[in-house]
Amino acid sequence: MFSCVARLRHITPLLLLLSPLVSAKDDSLFTSSVTYCAQPQTLLIQQFDLAYFAKNSSIWFNISAASVEPNVNVSANIMLNVYGMHTVNFTIDLCSLFNGALCPLPMYNFTGSDSIPLPSSLGVTNKIPGIAYKIPDLEAYAQLSLNDVSTGELKACVQATLSNGWSAHQVSVEWATGGLALLALFSAIGYSLSPEALAPYRLFDLFYLYQWAASTAFLNLNYSSVYRAFATNFAWAMGLFSATASSSIQLSINNMRHLTGGNMADATGGSAVALVNRKLSPYNAVSSSSYVAPTSGIAGFGAENLFAIHNSTVAKYTTPSSLVTVHDFSSAGQVQLVTESSTNVLEAGVPIYVNSVGIATANAFMTIFLVALMLAAIMLTILGLGYVVITVAGRHSQHKDSRYVEWKYRFPSFARAWLLRVCLIVFTPVTIFALYQWTLKDSWLSILLSVILLLSVVGYLLYPMVLTVRLALRSTPYSLYTQTDHLNSHGPLYALYRTQRYFASIPLLVAIFLKSIFIAFAQANGEVQLIFILIVECGILACLSVTRPHKTRGADALAIYLAITRVVCTGLMVAFLESLNLAAIPRVAIGIVIAVIISVAVIVMFFNTLVNLGLIQLLFAKFRGRPIASANPSVLEKGGDASDHSGESRSPFGRPRNPTPERNIPLDPDVRQTYPASPSHTTDRQSAYSDESGSTTLGSLLPRRWSFQPSHPSHSRSNSNSQSQSQSSPLSTNFLSTASSPRQSHPPSPLYTHSQSHSRQPTIDEHGPSL
Repeated sequence: MFSCVARLRHITPLLLLLSPLVSAKDDSLFTSSVTYCAQPQTLLIQQFDLAYFAKNSSIWFNISAASVEPNVNVSANIMLNVYGMHTVNFTIDLCSLFNGALCPLPMYNFTGSDSIPLPSSLGVTNKIPGIAYKIPDLEAYAQLSLNDVSTGELKACVQATLSNGWSAHQVSVEWATGGLALLALFSAIGYSLSPEALAPYRLFDLFYLYQWAASTAFLNLNYSSVYRAFATNFAWAMGLFSATASSSIQLSINNMRHLTGGNMADATGGSAVALVNRKLSPYNAVSSSSYVAPTSGIAGFGAENLFAIHNSTVAKYTTPSSLVTVHDFSSAGQVQLVTESSTNVLEAGVPIYVNSVGIATANAFMTIFLVALMLAAIMLTILGLGYVVITVAGRHSQHKDSRYVEWKYRFPSFARAWLLRVCLIVFTPVTIFALYQWTLKDSWLSILLSVILLLSVVGYLLYPMVLTVRLALRSTPYSLYTQTDHLNSHGPLYALYRTQRYFASIPLLVAIFLKSIFIAFAQANGEVQLIFILIVECGILACLSVTRPHKTRGADALAIYLAITRVVCTGLMVAFLESLNLAAIPRVAIGIVIAVIISVAVIVMFFNTLVNLGLIQLLFAKFRGRPIASANPSVLEKGGDASDHSGESRSPFGRPRNPTPERNIPLDPDVRQTYPASPSHTTDRQSAYSDESGSTTLGSLLPRRWSFQPSHPSHSRSNSNSQSQSQSSPLSTNFLSTASSPRQSHPPSPLYTHSQSHSRQPTIDEHGPSL
């Protein structure tokens, strides 16, 4: 029955992404959570731990329970559900076991812990396939039901989920993805002073990939347990760091909510799986009470041999006592009661996800709010210290270096740009959980803070967006790239794109906002959520494919690849719709496929981060034995030569450090002449300077990616003019072949030609700057 998923263990390591190898574990199955599936009347359970070890075919147990009702004769039904299939199902008459010691059910506490080897005649080893010990996030649970022998009334029902110790959620994966984010952050900080560097923009792309991977588990769908666990690896990118019910932050949030009108349940101290709706994974059952156990006696498991243990063995682990009341087992409240009418059941989507990382549903937004405050405090502190360092260093500079003056002047723009980047990063989690908090109606203070935070983030993004669009519409889109202050302050919104596609970030931000609305307000219907989100993702893919907004084909290819990844994964999630009633094993397989696709996308972003950091070029340069000329990320992603003039000669704020061309400009050999012997012949310089205009055309500042095309020489000019200008051309030729004026703010185009009467006259062909 496990043949369909037998090969899944070979691709399971892909789910670990960049994590190190994990040490081998013994093949075992054990209980991961315990819940009552019916109101306890006869049997109260304080603790129930059970483990089976395949190595020596033994069972270890740790049980603390009590019977509280006298004169009860019950039969026990044991049912094992594995991926929705009832693989084990038998009923035992307890009166026939242990020489009648359990009939009627004795009135005492049962507390014991020991390891018992199972007889080989049971054949348990042969009945459990090997894949059950290897597949991550096993979807299996055992149910024990005690029914009155005479009336058939249900006296007790206990469900225990089983695990093999393997899970797609790994702490090492969280550290690996977090380490990649820190590497991208340091790369972004190092290159953020250059407006052409790609590393600062890739930081948002990486975080958006993480946040999108986490948000795919927020929908009202019946996810497989393996995919739900995989998605929690990216919870930290949403600001949902793993916590416990006793965490000081979570306890503070609980107190705040309860003092401001909040009445929703706090996070449970045990596993959130125990509270999952029984229709969903890992239970895969219609309900806890819909299954009718057979009453034909012991069936199909050799149970008569399983309980063929002497009565003295039972006495070894029991502690007889008087009648026990419910009050005596107050600690048994840790075992949750989950029925069809329970109010503590976790539904699919955000509730299961946030409780899986130890955060209560009502605490999700407040957790993100506190994380956002801490992030803002850290950033403002760093920016403040940076400004103080620049100011102090400028005052104590012996030579009054002009660089400190320029850095101090440009620092406010730098700070605004980084605040804008942070708002872009937190936009997804703040929007999702602020809107979701409004649907809970739990605490008025939480709702008020959600409104304030949402308006602050959206406002800080909307204001520069309006300024950018207004500036582009009032003048031309090229003005966005020529006004240095605006580019340095608001460049994160548009500097990554071509001049004509300056608005390309707007569709993505609108798509994030729309998906947040569907996640928050359409949580009751998974089909509606999935359909509309799929439409939005397809719209983004179509927009990128048609507009091709980036400056290079490589950047467009990366953006389209990530968009295709989102569309494909969202489309595959159709298998998780409850209305399809797809079997558990196909859902598990599809969940693993989606997880692998996302893992590959993360690996692609890892290599892209190395490229933008310049490490790939450095490695290739060392391998080939060549000195590396530049590690400019824009050059690397374009695939161009490192000596290209696209940005490696620029200062941190976009100005050229050395505007001198790296090679002499080719000149027409026909106009080269020696300097005249008499200085009187060098007085005429009208070719270089015009008295009428009072300006020179040599070394003029022109937009990048403008070129000159030669035109036919004018035939209306006299030979005398040509001869007089040609006599002055050597001086101008020497001026052009050395260096342009150092006061220029951009390096001159290498396509400059000397303007002479008999030479070609330049005409401008505008292609638009590529910044």
